[in-house]
Order: sequence, then structure tokens, then C-alpha cells
Amino acid sequence: MSIIKGFSIGLLTVPMIIQAQDKPNIIYILADDLGYGDLSCLNKESKISTPFLDQLASEGMIFSDAHTASSVSTPSRYAILTGRYSWRSKLKNGVLHGNSTHLIPPDRHTVASILDEEGYNTACIGKWHLGMDWPTIDGGAAAKGLKNVDFEKDIQNGPLDLGFDYFFGLSGSLGMAPHVYVENRRAVEIPSRYISDNKILKKEMLNGRPGWMADGWNIYNVLPDITEKATSYIMENAGKGNPFFLYFPLSSPHKPVAPNEEFLGKSEAGAYGDFVVETDWVIGQILKAVKEAGVEKNTLIIFTADNGPENTMIQRKTEFDHFSSGEYRGCKRDNWEGGHRVPLLMKWPEKIKSGTISDIPVSLVDLMATVADINNTEYSENAGEDSHSILPLMLSENIPDYEERIIIHHSSFGHFAVRKGNWVLLLHSGSGGKDQLYTDLDAEYFETPVQLYNLAEDPGQFKNLYKEYPDVVKELKKAASDAVNNGRTTKGKFQPNDTPNTWRQLNWMLN
Repeated sequence: MSIIKGFSIGLLTVPMIIQAQDKPNIIYILADDLGYGDLSCLNKESKISTPFLDQLASEGMIFSDAHTASSVSTPSRYAILTGRYSWRSKLKNGVLHGNSTHLIPPDRHTVASILDEEGYNTACIGKWHLGMDWPTIDGGAAAKGLKNVDFEKDIQNGPLDLGFDYFFGLSGSLGMAPHVYVENRRAVEIPSRYISDNKILKKEMLNGRPGWMADGWNIYNVLPDITEKATSYIMENAGKGNPFFLYFPLSSPHKPVAPNEEFLGKSEAGAYGDFVVETDWVIGQILKAVKEAGVEKNTLIIFTADNGPENTMIQRKTEFDHFSSGEYRGCKRDNWEGGHRVPLLMKWPEKIKSGTISDIPVSLVDLMATVADINNTEYSENAGEDSHSILPLMLSENIPDYEERIIIHHSSFGHFAVRKGNWVLLLHSGSGGKDQLYTDLDAEYFETPVQLYNLAEDPGQFKNLYKEYPDVVKELKKAASDAVNNGRTTKGKFQPNDTPNTWRQLNWMLN
């Protein structure tokens, strides 16, 4: 497949034929509940060695100020694939489950659909967690545990309806029912057991959730299984002529924490640390496959995470002296930095200089605009409303007026925070997540109406400056209000949000 483009020399337009394989392959690896401070290349105090991620960082670029759109899974993934904040959709807080109906409508552009139109082979292998419509016996929605699901019929409104040619993986998180792999539109096998016994769930699922389970289902097999599928996909598609896009959302190190035997004791941070070591091994397998397939030079590999570490990190601080969030306050579910500041590493030998670091704030919502920029393509006004191309940053170039860019953070409880330059304003008191975790903090954290921090001077968010800088508070409140009301944070025509945000989320606009 060839795509005809053109470039200008003076007033003369010269046709240029770009072969499809001149476009880079793109591999997007998304860890699940991983802290910024877990990687040894980002935290010299880490009790976990991550040599393959360290290799990826040294051979490419580290984005040291990268953020998820939300501090929990589903809304973060929605933003990655659509280039749009999830709070513009019907999902205002929380996450979906294994039985949830689809969140992304099939008529919305995604990263996959854009690349599919550009001639890419596209695949999602791993954890989906964005809803899919399971066929049911009674014609209603899938019940908890999927008791009423007809596993012999096709799933609708899943990855294959959003631009992916192939899907293999889990409908929700590891531990969520159904405990069975899905391939394309069907469960790989018909589940034979409905598990509701707490003793069985504790033993076989490490406190998994009730629901249908396939014969021989083993949570320890999931990470190796999806890794084998991903590396096979790379090897099979490397020589097909067209470029490929592999979206590879991992099941780890999200709980249930289930490192395989060969990784036990490989860290100094307990079972969680060992699971991170196994996650790092997965990266090594991907790097190896890309090299052996002969496509290393023109393959863009991106590694990141969907949000910060689970709140068990607080226990790890005490037990192992390991800080999963590094120097940053907070964890998964929070609007403090630890909830959404994540590792972001990129390698692309043809374009990205090795050993480079960017400290410019970026968001994972930027993937759509970035891949469109890489392929010199455009998408409609009603797509990618919050996505900014960071390709120039990847190429160590400047982006004009980028410092004026607004990034919105959204907690698990639906609270807003807004980032501009070095300033971040949390439009609420407390963490935005589970405040009861932070008994060591002064009461002031939970009594002030808003929180303003200068991250360049105070990355740990110790000093709330909202009283000292009322003009900054006013400016950022207006920026957040405009972001909600304009339906976008990029330039372009107004786009409506799918449903209004709640009074609880937006009462700061009037205060």
C-alpha cells in the first residue's frame, strides 16, 4: 500500500510516494497501577531493579513530567485511545467492570481507527477495561459475574468496533469476572464454573471477584500468556509490508499481585516489587522481539502506566522503605502528583535521540494527536478534543505557546485539578481519593477549599500557596471552567460534552 503525498519546492508541487512501511511501527505498552518511583531509572532509591525499562530509557527519551488523565484505570484508558477526557463522557468518576457495557461509541475516532485508516495493522492485546456489550440470554445488560451471558454469541462494541483488527485479552482487570480470555468477539472457551465461594476466590484468585471462570484459569498465567501473544504478533506482522500498531495494556502490577515463581525474591519490595520485576521482564521480551523481527530501527516503543500505584504503597513505605510514588505525594485515586504522575519512556532510533530527558508537562491524552502528527494526517473537529501533539518534544524541538497549555487531572471520586506550567490547582480539599489513608498529614490539607502548589519549588506538595497567590487561583479556576464549558482544551470549534458534569464536581466554579 502506498500513500500519495506532496511537498513544495517554491511554487512547484512534487508528488512524493510514501511506502506504508516507511511509517513507523508503534507499540504502546501500558502498565497497570505502576508508580513513578518503582523504576530504578527514575528513582535511585527504588528497591526494585528494572534493567529492561532502564535500557529503554537510556536508548530513548524520558518524559519526567508525564501524567495520566485520571488517577484510575478506565477514564485514563478512555483518554489514551480517544484523545478526550473521560469526564466529557458519561463516566464522571470511578471505573467500569468486566460486565460493563461499552464506554466508547463506535462512531468516535480512536487512535486505532486513525491508524487503521492510515494502513496500519492494529491489535489490542491485554486488559481492555473500557466496556463491551456481552450477549445475554434474557436480552438485558450483563449482570454482575455475567450470570446471564451467552458465551456462544458475539460480543459487540468492543475493540474490533473501534479500529482494532485483532483483540486478545481480558474484558476488565485481572481478578474481575469473567475469568476467561476473549479473542476478537468471543470468549476463548465457555466458562464452566460460577465461583462465588470466598475460600475459592481467596485461594485461586487472590481475593478475586465472583463470576464465571474457565477451566484451568490461573491468574499466574495471564501476564506470560499476553506477552507470548504480543511477541508473536510483532514477529508475524513485522514482514507484512504495512506498519503495525500494537496497544499492549498489561495486567500488572495491578492486584491480585501474582508474580511467577522465577521472580519471587527478585526485588527488595516484597511480592509487589517482584511483580514489577516480572513486568520489567515483559518489556525485555518486547525489546527482544522487535530486534529479532528486524524492525527495531523504525519502531516507536512507548512505555507508561494508567495511573499511580495502589494504596498498599503506604505499607511498602513502612515495611520495605520503598516509595512507589518517589518524591511525590499520593497514590492511585488521588489528585496529588503520585496519583497521576507516571513513567513515560519512548524509544524510536530513527527519530528520538538516545539518553534524552524532557521535563515539559505532558499528558497521556496526547497520543492521538501525536500519532496523527507522525503520519501527517488529520481527524475531524469532534475527535481528540484534548489531545496535543508532543512529536516536537520527542524530536527535541520546541512547541510554540506550549507553556500556555492546560492539563486537567481527575480523581477517582470525580474531583478536578488543573495544571499550567509549574502551577497545579486542586479544586478541592484533601487528596481527591481516599483521604483516610493520610493520617500523618496536618488537618490543613483537608480543611482548605482549594490547594495551589508550585511543583518546580515544591514537588512533594507540602506548601499550599492559595492564600499567597489569589490571582493564580483565579486564573486556573477560569482555565478549568473554560475547559469544561468549551468541550475541548485544544484549538477548534466548540464540542458538546456527552452529559453535564455534576454539581458536586463543578461547584468550585461559583466559589
